[in-house]
Amino acid sequence: MESVYDLLVVGAGPGGYVCAIRAAQLGMKVAVVEREELGGVCLNWGCIPSKSLLKNAEYISILKKGEELGFSFDNLRVDYSKAYERSRSVVQRQIRGVAYLLRKNNIEHVQGEAVLRDAHTIEVAPQGQVMRGRNIVLATGARPRSIPSLPIDGETVITSRHALALQSLPTSAVIVGAGPVGVEFAYLWHSYGVDVTVVELLPRAVPNEDEEISQQLERAFSREGINVMTGSSLTPLNTGPDGLAHFKIRYNEGAEEQDMACDVVLVAIGVTPNSDGLGLEQIGVATNQGNITVDEHMATNVPGIYAIGDVTGKLPLAHVASAQAVHVAEHMAGEETQPLDYEMMPRATYCMPQVASFGLTEAQAVERGHRVRVGKYPFLANGKAQAIGETAGMAKLVVDDAHGDLLGAHLVGPEVTELLAELSITRLLEGTTLELGWMVHSHPTLSEVVKEAALAAEGRAVHA
Repeated sequence: MESVYDLLVVGAGPGGYVCAIRAAQLGMKVAVVEREELGGVCLNWGCIPSKSLLKNAEYISILKKGEELGFSFDNLRVDYSKAYERSRSVVQRQIRGVAYLLRKNNIEHVQGEAVLRDAHTIEVAPQGQVMRGRNIVLATGARPRSIPSLPIDGETVITSRHALALQSLPTSAVIVGAGPVGVEFAYLWHSYGVDVTVVELLPRAVPNEDEEISQQLERAFSREGINVMTGSSLTPLNTGPDGLAHFKIRYNEGAEEQDMACDVVLVAIGVTPNSDGLGLEQIGVATNQGNITVDEHMATNVPGIYAIGDVTGKLPLAHVASAQAVHVAEHMAGEETQPLDYEMMPRATYCMPQVASFGLTEAQAVERGHRVRVGKYPFLANGKAQAIGETAGMAKLVVDDAHGDLLGAHLVGPEVTELLAELSITRLLEGTTLELGWMVHSHPTLSEVVKEAALAAEGRAVHA
């Protein structure tokens, strides 16, 4: 007799496996189909291994400050292959953890590639297994985008996935794109002595962040010796007799060109959805530029089929996929759900200094007709930041002038990815900058910059 599941999940990344677990907790019979390793790109070739490597880079940065901190040594040797091995061991522990959670919740895990046959049926290649479900959730994620003029070959021109698989680093590299992936690899590789140039077509680094945050990061990178060329693009490259990649970088203003050569070009310009090959066209699932179109409950136009995570094109972040996953599972079970506000989703970048934000930038708030006031506070004035020797950056709050509500929060500096949650919960609970300024923060802590920025927005800052 054919087994029918309450839910079939295609893809076991931070969207897929979370959806499966929450649905099982709510009493559903669930199966997950994954063509590669459990955990998806985030766990295997994204968030987790990159943060492991970035921690190694942070240690190296501290060692480089030895004279300032009062210690010295001879013959320092850094071994990137050991950092790589540590990152893979972290990944393997995480994979085992996900597998345990699936077993614990009685979720069937099927290895293979799923193709939709109808709104309730998938076929798993290569074994040809047919599975039926009352509902199907597509959580197939995305892959790095490429540029026609820079075809990916996995050796000279690589993606972030190739970069995370490197066990030794190049001598020189050009990184195309100064978004989160680009600036993280720039910091990581530079820490290990790679000569790094970042090329960004738009006028500033991390172009989706507030303009002042971009300026602060560019200054910090410049002080560290990381070359960031904004408003620039690459011409098609060729490999010279020296084995290096040769190309020209063109400045948009005045079309000035500069010859460059490097060992490796890392293309870090975003992602494209993994929606091809799923059989969407045959059953009429609507897409937009490859992204699966969904409503506020992650439902597609075909009843019984849902999509979550990067394949929807909403916001390609692991925690967004997980939030969508819980929402869709609870919606299927008839639980009360809250709509997801993608604009207010936290965003985090883990270079040094770190970048964290949510909501509207100052420019966006003004463009939308808000009367705004801004509260800012520099890490340079923070006692804890001075004590740990990490004073680059600032906290900036964009506030509704009438009521003091947070329209956006923008931080750059040490460990700001850990500071953003306080601001997010203030926004969630409809708190104001006045209330945030009232809250007593322990001293000395980095979080005091949040309090001081809130007080600055109210004209009450003491230490500014």
